Amino acid sequence: MKIVVHIKGEAEQWREALADAFPEATVLTSDACAEERKNADYLAVWKPPEHLLREQTQLKAMINLGAGVDYLLRTPGRPKEVPIAKLRDAGMSELMADYVLYGVLHFYRSFDRYAAQQANAQWQPHPVEEKSQWPVGVLGLGAIGAHVAETLSQAGFPVSGWSRSPKRIEGVNCLHGDDGLENILSQAKTLITLLPDTTETRGIINAKRLGQLPQGASLINPGRGTLVDENALLKTLDASEGLRGAMLDVFPEEPLPADNPLWRHPKVTITPHMSAPTPLHDAIDQVIAYIRDFEAGKSVTTVDPENGY
Repeated sequence: MKIVVHIKGEAEQWREALADAFPEATVLTSDACAEERKNADYLAVWKPPEHLLREQTQLKAMINLGAGVDYLLRTPGRPKEVPIAKLRDAGMSELMADYVLYGVLHFYRSFDRYAAQQANAQWQPHPVEEKSQWPVGVLGLGAIGAHVAETLSQAGFPVSGWSRSPKRIEGVNCLHGDDGLENILSQAKTLITLLPDTTETRGIINAKRLGQLPQGASLINPGRGTLVDENALLKTLDASEGLRGAMLDVFPEEPLPADNPLWRHPKVTITPHMSAPTPLHDAIDQVIAYIRDFEAGKSVTTVDPENGY
């Protein structure tokens, strides 16, 4: 069995861990010469180069070393018949819940306003609303989105979640379909986007939907950069009755170009795609389990390329 690993900055750690788990296998990083890395049985990759995919002729599976598979699905040379498994949570949900809870509290407790006041040496306390009066909407109820929604509910916020198909999560008002989306948008004081990148979700947060949010609402996007129409977001932030603010962790182009106006917008907080870094040991354990299941002929949950997740 041959396994080839590609992930920037961490490939050798992955190679060592997989070699320990499969001592009978040849485990290489993509830095090996082309002749050595050809004919792999498994690719364990994050944002692989096109040539690495085109070199392979006998793949049993590819394992995406992250939750988002949009880059891999779009990579030319991807063998369409080869199944793709992806990391599902692998410890990321707790980190994402921390990030989102901080973001909700940032707006709920007026820290955005206090930061602006500090710049002007302005002393002005703001009243604190009851949490019950601060509805939160979570778009996307996969493994990570469901955990985020549960965490916010346990923190005392009324939470509504939206997904493509019906879901049931304790403490969360689960909605689906166009009517469900409009219901959430009309109420959410903070909207969180954790949807996958698909043809249906790209640009889902556009001018129309931003306009459906209550005046003074806030947006948190740690999901996919393609979910939000940046031009529409900027116009809504600039409107007198528009959004109060946005916290953004992901962007269509990363790193975010220095000349992008989001960097300097007073209502925007930017973080560099760090909301939920994958805990290495949890992720390695999941990949090892995937390979063992594939080798044993067991059923493995794989990505549906048509749906994008």
